[in-house]
Amino acid sequence: MAAPKKGRKPSAQGRPGRTLVLTLIAMVALTGGMFLSGHTTPRLGIDLAGGTSITLKAKNEPGQKNAVNKTNMETAVGIIERRVNGLGVSEAEVQTQGNDNIIVNIPKGTDEESAREQVGTTAKLAFRPVLAGMPAVAGGEATPKPSPSTSGEKAEGDKKDKGAKAEPSGSTSADPPGSPSPSATTQGRAVTSGLAAQDETPAPNGSTNPGSSAPSGSPSAVAPEAPAAAPGIPADLQKKLEALDCSTAPARADAGSKAGVAKNGESIVSCDPESQFKYALGPVAVEGKRIKEASAAIDPRGVEGWIVQMTFDGKGADQFGDITGQLAAKPAPENQFAIVLDGEIVSAPSVSTAISGGNAQISGGFNQKSAEALGNMLSYGALPLTFEEQSVTTVTAALGGEQLEAGLIAGAIGLALVVIYLVVYYRGLALIAIASLLLSAALTYVLMSLLGPAIGFALNLPAVCGAIVAIGITADSFIVFFERVRDEVREGRTLRPAVQRGWPRARRTILVSDFVSFLAAAVLFVVTVGKVQGFAFTLGLTTLLDVFVVFFFTKPLLTLAARSKFFSDGHPWSGFDPKRLGVKPPVRRSRRPVAPLTDPKEA
Repeated sequence: MAAPKKGRKPSAQGRPGRTLVLTLIAMVALTGGMFLSGHTTPRLGIDLAGGTSITLKAKNEPGQKNAVNKTNMETAVGIIERRVNGLGVSEAEVQTQGNDNIIVNIPKGTDEESAREQVGTTAKLAFRPVLAGMPAVAGGEATPKPSPSTSGEKAEGDKKDKGAKAEPSGSTSADPPGSPSPSATTQGRAVTSGLAAQDETPAPNGSTNPGSSAPSGSPSAVAPEAPAAAPGIPADLQKKLEALDCSTAPARADAGSKAGVAKNGESIVSCDPESQFKYALGPVAVEGKRIKEASAAIDPRGVEGWIVQMTFDGKGADQFGDITGQLAAKPAPENQFAIVLDGEIVSAPSVSTAISGGNAQISGGFNQKSAEALGNMLSYGALPLTFEEQSVTTVTAALGGEQLEAGLIAGAIGLALVVIYLVVYYRGLALIAIASLLLSAALTYVLMSLLGPAIGFALNLPAVCGAIVAIGITADSFIVFFERVRDEVREGRTLRPAVQRGWPRARRTILVSDFVSFLAAAVLFVVTVGKVQGFAFTLGLTTLLDVFVVFFFTKPLLTLAARSKFFSDGHPWSGFDPKRLGVKPPVRRSRRPVAPLTDPKEA
């Protein structure tokens, strides 16, 4: 005898009640996560929330020809987008317009000021040795910087304003020009080794730890004293240094612009707003592109507060170690080097020892915002082009709000028509379809709210259109399933086996249809830019949700409904009324009576 067949293990779909409970638990968990995160509404794009629109025009740098091309423009778009969104800006749009314009849209409610500073900034960093220096103000006197407790904020404000003069907290030094004095020392930023410092390591920029009584001009500080011109520099460079005007913000900006376009092998003169000195600098010793990574962090020693940590690549580490080793053996002011950012000196610290290992840090007067901004610029590299800000426009949300209202009205009308059709044609089955639509809408809303802080997704008008289009896709899946089941009922089967036999056929059709929709959304997302990506993303998200809802909610719910008397008996309002479906009893052939066989002999 053949061994009895083992009973087939019931699948998850064979336990519709448990599947529904798990689905509802997942829904409650997502909703709870939304409320716990504090993001109970989706982020809105610039067309719905308003914001700032910036137009940049690309220009060739001096000595360049045909640099404004498609490749460089696309590279610039990617860099600007990473910079702005690296500051936490939600869905900042960066796209080209024409051949030489870039449009940057920054939604309202984000740090628009910091984002504007990142837009178009070339962030070309270089390390140059100091050849000579002198006080930047007229009369040869260096204006003292504010006290250590406030110099960080003022210095950062100077940096933002491209060298705007800080308000001094003390009187002007009366020392003769070029004489070293505590009032003439810089309170600016410094570069030191990025390795873990010992407690006895002195503060690198001349400022003391908060609460310390050591003066900023104490011998432990490594900040440079008032430098004097070195007699060994070329005469023309000395004349440029003496003629350099650093007395006003526009003058300092102009000096930085001229120094910023100099070649790496050329010597330059530039202003240092941090120390109120102007310097003659030698050729570039280490290029900024040698920085492998830069990020903001808290000083592990607790001395400087926020710092910017840098890691050099292999070649950069060797170059940085070589130049710091050479400068450490020279007398002042030749033992200093300048950190030059876009032609403007960030700091000019002295070097007491070689900094090897490829790790360094910039410190001095940073707060979290300024440290993250500088680290962001250095991390994402320099733009291949120079950009000029053409216009800055404030975008109001009024027009977008009107369009959103019109779109929601259109979506509500479309949803109402779908519901009316379902009720008229499917009757009781419409309750299952409407419940599935409500679950799909709730999941879409919750996921959009959670994806805002998670990946920076922001809801814009095209995204709303994608959600409205998804109503038809979801309704189509229900119709396919319902019609397969009704076909089984038309063939004379009862409802429970009709649901189980109709599901495999409907499942294949639904998966193929949703796969085509998702593939179209994915291709559209990859090949397009800007707002169209919002439409593609929403369409793809709702397509995936359609598969989830049909498999884990609609099918189990219809399986349970088939066990009820209302649906299984074919009530006229159930949607499975045999008369409405045209169900006919199976045709049976009538049997004719067969005459008994008789013996021929008897006949």
